[in-house]
Amino acid sequence: MTNVPSQMLPAFTDAKSFRAWRSDPSRWLPIALDIARGHDLDVSAPHVFSTGTNLVVGLGDRVILKIFPPQLAAQFVSERGSLTQLAGRLHLPIPEIVAEGMRDGWPYLIITRLSGTLGAEVWPQLPEDQKERVLRQIGETIAAVQRAPLGPLAQIQPRWDDFMGAQMQGCKARHTRLGLAPKFLAGLDDLLRDAAELIPMDAPPVILIGEYIPENFLLACHDDQWSLAGLFDFGDVLVGWRDYDLLGPSAFMAAGRPGRVRNLLEGFGYAKLDFALKRRLMALMLLHRASDLNSHICMEGWQEQADDLVQLQELIWAG
Repeated sequence: MTNVPSQMLPAFTDAKSFRAWRSDPSRWLPIALDIARGHDLDVSAPHVFSTGTNLVVGLGDRVILKIFPPQLAAQFVSERGSLTQLAGRLHLPIPEIVAEGMRDGWPYLIITRLSGTLGAEVWPQLPEDQKERVLRQIGETIAAVQRAPLGPLAQIQPRWDDFMGAQMQGCKARHTRLGLAPKFLAGLDDLLRDAAELIPMDAPPVILIGEYIPENFLLACHDDQWSLAGLFDFGDVLVGWRDYDLLGPSAFMAAGRPGRVRNLLEGFGYAKLDFALKRRLMALMLLHRASDLNSHICMEGWQEQADDLVQLQELIWAG
């Protein structure tokens, strides 16, 4: 890290030093508030969001300031492009861009703050019928996002075929490093061969958010019924094959429950859950840019309940 005056955002040479600096808001909050004052925003009660990868501050109950380090400028491009392209095209609220700018080479967005309760706080306690209801709404939301025209997001890198090619090439090494059980690793070569046929590389691409998970959406309760109330965090958007966005809710929320799986897929538009679809989803789950089955499959005892990847796909997408 270079030596800089206290009121400048510094430069970082590695992610570790950035994370350490980011973890101490006293190092950067005064700069964030200076940016906010420059836009005539209320800085009387800032709220620092400690999770995530960027610098994020809530300013009152109306707006959020999100500052992106230069090494994550691609996330700024993705977030700005997605919010612009999806504005007015969804039935679900998403943040609106209030202002944008640059400070010391760090791009930033000022966006509206959505109302609702973070999904991660509510999801574990929801009754089963309401989990199915929310998953159907998530499937419907994914489909709605994917109906939007790509616009400038068509230029987002990497291209789907390049991305999938790189993920396939590094798949076995990745999951070996992450400690996937040998009985599952043994089926990877066969699955990757199938993936080359099952995953379209040149189909018309759609907008892929990549992370439809409880940490990235809001819920609200009306008449004892919980519903999706907002969607946020568009920093990892890709464009590519539509099934990719089913993986987050499949792994983190459906838990292999047939009713949940059915509602997610029907909401998305799939009436039939056949072997080919399960096989394609299993391949995509292993090829996802954040894939780590040991950490991400939220099903009790799944490692013991399946002997290979074919049994695992039947377990995850039961029904």
